Amino acid sequence: MKRRLKLTVEYDGTGFSGFQRQTGTDLRTVQGVLERALKQLTGSEYVIVGAGRTDAGVHALGQVAHFDTESGLPAVRWPAALNGLLPPDVSVSGAEEVDDSFHARCSAKSKEYCYLILNRPQRSAIWHHHSYHVPQRLDLKSMAQGAGCFTGTHDFRAFSAAGSSARSTVRRVFASSVFAGGHWIGFRVAASGFLYKMVRLMAGTLVEVGLGRTDPVRIEELLVSRDGCEKGGPTLPPRGLFLVRITYEDEQELLCAPEFPALNVFGSSLVRVP
Repeated sequence: MKRRLKLTVEYDGTGFSGFQRQTGTDLRTVQGVLERALKQLTGSEYVIVGAGRTDAGVHALGQVAHFDTESGLPAVRWPAALNGLLPPDVSVSGAEEVDDSFHARCSAKSKEYCYLILNRPQRSAIWHHHSYHVPQRLDLKSMAQGAGCFTGTHDFRAFSAAGSSARSTVRRVFASSVFAGGHWIGFRVAASGFLYKMVRLMAGTLVEVGLGRTDPVRIEELLVSRDGCEKGGPTLPPRGLFLVRITYEDEQELLCAPEFPALNVFGSSLVRVP
């Protein structure tokens, strides 16, 4: 009897050409690695459906995927079974049986990302692949003010990269905040969906604000003007971007949810900048 399983997946995107398998190529993708592990485990071919198509170099703490199986293996045993076959840069942190109507991408109500910045004169050798280094001191208050401008329903055309296949550039941002602690700065944003490279462009614009090169008001002007693609700041590299989680709650619950809690990064607690 066929049943649907929902997986929560964590991965280091450094060695991957994105999440989605690319037909006709031998590029290493998260989807491809997961599907190979499933075949090793059960002997059957599977097609994994992911909630977010993260780009090459982007990491995930809470990616969600689903697949249909006729295996009788209890859901609780799938993480350990798969992790024994997966490479070190991918881990299944949870599995549960869901209704056939569940779809990892189409059922999602919001997606949450975090862009991580190391703000100190010296670059880091250890965290090079997991953060973006800015040696100049950033103005956190101005960045927080700029991040707040993203909240609400707007046309994010100016914060999307050329080549996007999206039918509409309008998105609803539920929360957008800047966190800081020590030398670390985290830009966190939750929305109904994101355009191609949207978070990296938003983060790049906030860095320009933090450096004093752009006024936070410029963000409001870009959202109102509906200027063409990539009119904001530079597109930051993928290595600092993390897909934090996918939520499937009712939209009203999301709107009533409290602001992001403290952000824990590498053992340090980052606090939201008011």
